[in-house]
Amino acid sequence: MKKQAKGIIALSALLVAMLGGGYAYMKLSPDEGSGEGSSSMQLLATEAEGQGTVLVSDNGGNGVVKEALVVNATDELKVVMKDAPDENGVGATYTLKDYKDLDVNTSVVGTLVNNGNGIQAQSLIAHDCTDLGKYGLAEPKATVEFTYESGNKVKFYVGDTMSSKETVYFRVDGSNDVYAVNASTVANYSKTNKELIEKTVLAKPADEDFPIISSLRIERSDMDSDILIEYDKSSEDEHSGGTSATHIMVEPVESFLAVEKSTDITTGMFGLKGSDIYALHCTEADIAEAGLSDPFCKVTMDCDDGNSYVLLLSEIFTDESGSKCCYGMMEGGKVIYIISADSAKWLTVQPIDICSRLLITNYVWNISEMTVKSGDVKYDFNITLKEDAEDPESPVASDYVVKRNGDVFDTERYRLFYSFLVSTNGEEFAVGVPVPEGEPAASVSIKDSYSGKTTTFDFYDDSVMRSLIVVNGESKYYCTKSYVNTLIENIKRIETGEDYIKTW
Repeated sequence: MKKQAKGIIALSALLVAMLGGGYAYMKLSPDEGSGEGSSSMQLLATEAEGQGTVLVSDNGGNGVVKEALVVNATDELKVVMKDAPDENGVGATYTLKDYKDLDVNTSVVGTLVNNGNGIQAQSLIAHDCTDLGKYGLAEPKATVEFTYESGNKVKFYVGDTMSSKETVYFRVDGSNDVYAVNASTVANYSKTNKELIEKTVLAKPADEDFPIISSLRIERSDMDSDILIEYDKSSEDEHSGGTSATHIMVEPVESFLAVEKSTDITTGMFGLKGSDIYALHCTEADIAEAGLSDPFCKVTMDCDDGNSYVLLLSEIFTDESGSKCCYGMMEGGKVIYIISADSAKWLTVQPIDICSRLLITNYVWNISEMTVKSGDVKYDFNITLKEDAEDPESPVASDYVVKRNGDVFDTERYRLFYSFLVSTNGEEFAVGVPVPEGEPAASVSIKDSYSGKTTTFDFYDDSVMRSLIVVNGESKYYCTKSYVNTLIENIKRIETGEDYIKTW
């Protein structure tokens, strides 16, 4: 055999091996412009045997699947048509027969039909195979049966993944031919029913339909008092003061909320997602096993559209991956979810975590009366808008007359003192702490002309480092004693004209 011919045979064998049983054919052709005795190899075509073969169809036609049954190692999926294809070319949609009452991920369920119907082979691996176990097809990873609208049935099997990880072995019932198909096309046949149910615990309404949350109550086994948050209607008034949060805390203590810290608590039930599902169509036994028949945490959200939602949460546990989780469900619901502890913030939140810690948030020009007192020093301020104010809706300091103990006082100096007052912070809650006897170290009383409310803040010595703040006769917060000492000094400076101290 000539040396050139031997090379062709060797190359052909190599191509066949590379194509996994496919074929390639080549020819010798004279090079253009060369003599008759000169020839070269020219590759005319390469194609894997069986490539492009349609393996699953309605007797060779493009039929519509009416239902499908998928049986894999861990579950049995019963797929039925939800919506038939229409005359505009929109294809059928599918759902799970046993879970029509739940929020099924119809997009993924649809792949169980659409990916299999009309599936094409990548190549033929073995013709009339006698050892199906070699390819994982004696005990297949998944068995799938389609029933077409015509009444025809087709069953096929998914076997082991090939070494390339990109293809898997595949066989159609009634034939022992083994094919390779794209692995991603058949990947969803290994899913369970739980994986095909949406993990949204409570759907989030569209922005235009988002209700006002009237109240949110957190009841938890490790807290002596509930946390109750309510909608602050005064937040709708641009002159009302307060923080940018639309809600306030009313239990265990009345306090403004820090919007960046409280929003997830107030509105986070909408759109809450689980990381996994513990039970579908849960029974009383399932609920008890998940610790939800007597939940560790109960969150009740009432909305202005008349709807009320109750979220039940178990104690935190550590899952197999080391993540902190809990079980959760909507009261009266049919699904128990596994929720990350980071998402279920109601499990660990403390009142101080979401409060703004600001005591005085009224706008400076909302104040019509203010009294400050420390020891023998007492000043009564009266603030009125001038009759000739240019823009009463957006007033500035020059639009006001401020009087101190009946005498005209510098308006800007009053404003600077008030700006110091609004920096008062509650560091800790002091709910239930007895109010000390005797006179406070300092006292501030303000009247808001918009709300009509008068609020009094009394500051008492508590220890070397902190002071107790009593609001309208009730102990509410602790603050640093250095602030109170600075307040006392600044009250003295109202008279002297010295610059107010801004740090402590």
